[in-house]
Amino acid sequence: MSAANPEFFKTPIRYLRWASIQKPAYFWSIVIGSMGPLSFVVAPPIRRFFGDEKRPTIPLTYPIPKGPRPRPSGFED
Repeated sequence: MSAANPEFFKTPIRYLRWASIQKPAYFWSIVIGSMGPLSFVVAPPIRRFFGDEKRPTIPLTYPIPKGPRPRPSGFED
């Protein structure tokens, strides 16, 4: 393989091979980053298949006790 950069639009597979060897950080960050939007379509059915909807929901507030609240004692200065 020549030392010159292959052109992407003439030989895309050769360019991807060159980029994966010569510039792996850029290549793999683009590959992994392009999977992000795909996960919006693929992840919900997979989560439903594994039973994610059956788990209990996380409470968003603290439950307020019923009745009068006891006043703390023993903290006077």
